[in-house]
Amino acid sequence: MEILKRLKEIIPPKVIKKVEFEGSEIIIYTDNQEFFQNYEETIMNAVSTLKKRIEVRATKDLLLDEEETKKKIKEIVDEDAGIKDIYFEKERSIVVIVAQKPGKVVGRKGEIFKKIKKETFWTPRIERLPSLESDIVLGIRKFLRKEIKFRKDFLNKVGKSIFSERKAERFWIRLIGLGGWREVGRSSILLETPKSKILIDAGISVGANNSNMFPIVNTKEFDYNEIDAVVISHAHLDHCGFLPVLYEYGYDGPWYATPPTIDLATLLWLDFIDVMQKSGNKPLFTAKGVKKAIKHSIAIDYKEVSDIAPDVRLTFFNAGHILGSALIHLHIGDGMHNILYALDQKYDKTNLLNPAHTKFKRVETLIIESTYGSKQDVMPPRPKVEEEFMNIINKTMERNGIVLIPSFSVERAQEVIAILLKNEFPYPIYIDGMIWDANGIFSAYPEYFNREMQERIYQGEDIFAHPSLKRIASKSDREKAWEDRPSIIISTSGMLIGGPVIEHLKKLAEDERNSLIFVGYQGEGTLGRRIQKGLREVPMKDEDSGKTYTLQIKMEVHTVDGLSAHSDRNQLLRYISRLTPRPQRVIVVHGEASKAIEFARTVKRILKIDAIAPMNLEAIRLR
Repeated sequence: MEILKRLKEIIPPKVIKKVEFEGSEIIIYTDNQEFFQNYEETIMNAVSTLKKRIEVRATKDLLLDEEETKKKIKEIVDEDAGIKDIYFEKERSIVVIVAQKPGKVVGRKGEIFKKIKKETFWTPRIERLPSLESDIVLGIRKFLRKEIKFRKDFLNKVGKSIFSERKAERFWIRLIGLGGWREVGRSSILLETPKSKILIDAGISVGANNSNMFPIVNTKEFDYNEIDAVVISHAHLDHCGFLPVLYEYGYDGPWYATPPTIDLATLLWLDFIDVMQKSGNKPLFTAKGVKKAIKHSIAIDYKEVSDIAPDVRLTFFNAGHILGSALIHLHIGDGMHNILYALDQKYDKTNLLNPAHTKFKRVETLIIESTYGSKQDVMPPRPKVEEEFMNIINKTMERNGIVLIPSFSVERAQEVIAILLKNEFPYPIYIDGMIWDANGIFSAYPEYFNREMQERIYQGEDIFAHPSLKRIASKSDREKAWEDRPSIIISTSGMLIGGPVIEHLKKLAEDERNSLIFVGYQGEGTLGRRIQKGLREVPMKDEDSGKTYTLQIKMEVHTVDGLSAHSDRNQLLRYISRLTPRPQRVIVVHGEASKAIEFARTVKRILKIDAIAPMNLEAIRLR
């Protein structure tokens, strides 16, 4: 393999015991103690020359005894770090340190990390302990530890594929829309070159009929056996819901996402299975597919450059949409072309996240959403939106009512909680559905928040463990919440498609003192959209008798659009205009047909950039 040949020209072969891959990272195992403790300059030279990520680890015979290593770590690391667990992955010469304050384990400029490595010969990995216990975060970590042998072999196999020498006489790049073009839902794009095939997002259309729920994979261009990698932008099901299905079909390659996205996607997949089963429908995928997906996941942080195919290099940047959401930057070929996939994104600072990233080295093609791409899709300033939101809530509290907020479990619920606590809301805030579990995941990744929220958390003000938040974990908890007035109930699902929010709606809808507040996008055909548009008589099934009855919507119904995690029309235009460098081409997707077409025309007219709004199954040649 050419990469290994070049590596051994830079690093003396005598200090290399073996070389393995962990995805795009090259792992050098050495049994040379002197080299292990003094390799920095040599490796920096190799990284600079090869433009690859390289890590040096000790072979098993150099490793300090595990119990001695634990003692040594506790001697080196300050007690204030809050170390809760230390475990070992001997197959990879790694020691995992679970701590409340990871920064205290790393140390300034990494000096504590380096000291642990030099004195124990183990390579440290630091994991943050969630401030709010999360079964998902801890469960995934435990599952991956259990699958360490599989993971080691799998990552080595992925690396060999990435660094394989595939030949191509001519170079070309094309995109094929498998879903999400002139529609919202089932986002999926197939990127093809002569050397590789990359699937960008793999979503489903929640609430659509079966024929339109999945990406269009029954096309000759799509063969899961030929896919080199799947890249997932964020954890919403319209971008990742097809992934477990793909693994159940037989795909056995990697998928790349940020660490929070992997955790949140797992949460939403399991919740989706649960909701489908409770509604009497056959789930689209099973827990088996979810486990396969987790086993094949590769986590990449923002701004971490990673090869994912012989001719494709991936970098994630903050998208500002939800926790861990990423703009996907793909550098293709040896400087041939650069694609920026910018959906979903928010180009405005929220209570939790920074606005979407705008500065890049190169961008020739921009793929952008148009969820709110029409002339009418302009949101009021954020402070006014929050003021309106609080006014509705306060008026409901004054009449001793209950506010029901249907919410996506990820981001919107946490943003609402942040607004309420910022305004010192004095009444109980009940949390139902998977929101509590999502809060636990949010608490594990404070480094993904904006600076203000990070500082609040690091100073001990954890909004996700606030005493005002009350968990609904049972039917009796739900009944208690209905009797506790005034109060707020935040519950999944955000579009009133199943979930515990339906039980709350049944109980609260016919009381004029109560309010229903929509704070997120309501998809076509959903109950949320129909009530939002004026439906006031809803057929419901009585769970006890099994009979259908008509639910009268007498509670106040409000929509607060400005809390959306998507950019509105002006924010989208502002984002494109401030993008550095200026793209040569804009491909408009992820919007209802009329909005996508209108926004593409707007980009062309106002920003003077070539823009199109293609349909599903259209192929676009970029080069």
